[in-house]
Amino acid sequence: MGLQLTVADSYAALFGTPDVDFVFPLLNRGGFLNSEMLLPLLCTRAGIPFLGASPILRGLGDDKHLAKLEAQARGVPTAPWVLYRRGAPVREGACPMSARMVVKPNASSASWGVRDADSWAGVKAAVEAIHAEGHDAIVEPFVAGSDIEVPVILQGGVPVILPMMQFAQADPTLLRTYDEKRDLAEGGQRYETVAYEDARWQPRVAELTRWMAEVFHPFDYGRFEFRYDVERDEMLFMEVNLNCNLWSKKAFAGSAALAGLSHAELIETILAESLLRQGLMARDQALAA
Repeated sequence: MGLQLTVADSYAALFGTPDVDFVFPLLNRGGFLNSEMLLPLLCTRAGIPFLGASPILRGLGDDKHLAKLEAQARGVPTAPWVLYRRGAPVREGACPMSARMVVKPNASSASWGVRDADSWAGVKAAVEAIHAEGHDAIVEPFVAGSDIEVPVILQGGVPVILPMMQFAQADPTLLRTYDEKRDLAEGGQRYETVAYEDARWQPRVAELTRWMAEVFHPFDYGRFEFRYDVERDEMLFMEVNLNCNLWSKKAFAGSAALAGLSHAELIETILAESLLRQGLMARDQALAA
């Protein structure tokens, strides 16, 4: 694209004011709570434009509880849940208990730290373990089904939904773990990433995604996640991942390929749209590139 590129691999590169015009933040998980906000905050402090949503929106997306509250306020269905902040009481009365519960860090990615439990004692122990690891815990009933992934990018400054993807599981009662999502599980994956082509549900998922995309716009790119409840025939919002994994082997790139975009074209489109949005490139320059 004719851009001069400088690569950095630590937050320290932005502790001063580097000689750059624009930052493409990819270091989203820094190993500490709410680290997704740090790079956008450092860029804002230095007055450097950057790709992606503002710091407060990155924090909103990183907090599963707050994202679910935004969904609830807009009539987007979610599973019932409760948040136990670290240092606050872990009370049974607030918990929407069912036969099987899922407990996970409130700001984790790729199901890091996810656990399940079949009793209040098990839930409480899991919450306390997550608190001991330095995280808030979110608790909700396990939903048997498959995850629906909806990648969204900007085109002409407007959120555009790319082809939807499904993590199709042979066993809908399987609790997907971090190791599986990061291709580290022994015995290989127990799910398949495929195009989601359910004609009955696609329009509804698109509608719900548009409602949620407005909450975080402008965000340049992100993945909105839903779970289809096979027992209740219901589509539930789970979470949003802004500045999500763009690796060529993962769902976002697979979706772009279905839309006719190569991996390089996907990255170029995301970058060019952000530059255009922030007045760093004219549209005729983008077309010429």
